[in-house]
Amino acid sequence: MRRTIVEMPAMFDGMKLAAVAAVLYIIVRCLNLKSPTAPPELTYQDTPLNHFILKSCSLLTKEYIPPLLWGKSGHLQTALYGKMGRVSSPHPYGLRKFLTMPDGATATFDLFESLSDHCTGVDVTMVICPGIGNHSEKHYIRTFVDYAQKQGYRCAVLNHLGALPNIELTSPRVFTYGCTWEFGAMVGYIKKTFPQTQLIVVGFSLGGNIVCKFLGENRTNQERVLCCVSVCQGYNIYIYIYIYIYIYIYIYIYIVDVLAASLAALLFSTLVACSFSSFVSIFSR
Repeated sequence: MRRTIVEMPAMFDGMKLAAVAAVLYIIVRCLNLKSPTAPPELTYQDTPLNHFILKSCSLLTKEYIPPLLWGKSGHLQTALYGKMGRVSSPHPYGLRKFLTMPDGATATFDLFESLSDHCTGVDVTMVICPGIGNHSEKHYIRTFVDYAQKQGYRCAVLNHLGALPNIELTSPRVFTYGCTWEFGAMVGYIKKTFPQTQLIVVGFSLGGNIVCKFLGENRTNQERVLCCVSVCQGYNIYIYIYIYIYIYIYIYIYIVDVLAASLAALLFSTLVACSFSSFVSIFSR
């Protein structure tokens, strides 16, 4: 019995190679494997203090080499942390504090004591303002607090007004970009409760806007503050507001247009059905 072997044309092999090349190209582009590594670009004033900081923290001037494959893709990092971070995220223990504001609102923050002595022997407290709609129970905040505690820092984390699902609002307002009242109340509590402590102010995203505004509102707010760190801060909220309003109006008009078209189609089909029923009724007579 003879077996007939059908040879595929050379064009088929070329198509396979092209498909493999396309897949590899997509992988390389999605993972940003071709993006070069380089030292961070620093913008600072030429002062003795900044020179001392750069000399003391050489990591700021070194080239950052991320982990292979997934390290250059921000999307993949976010996806991996979103899945793995929920499993491996630490659970630092803290005490929740409640502060009554002048307008009747109830501000809350969580206080985490240090797990070791600070290397300088100085009492240092990090006052932390999370990102938009975030609080002390978020994974990235818990991870940050866990690292800070182990390095000898006390941490106070603001819970944005209205962000915690189990804390009821006691006034007709929630947190905003421009309001520093709750953060200021937390800082005031820390200064009063720990008169010997020095402060490091940390803000993430929206929190970066709030802490910078707080420090600039009054010079007395800067007392006992060693430094301020703003992480991923938005620099122009006005542009964001205009874009947000434009997108909102566009979506609103689109939804209204779709609903109007659906309603018109429904009314048209109903009228046609009624007319057809009347016609059939007349014809049957």
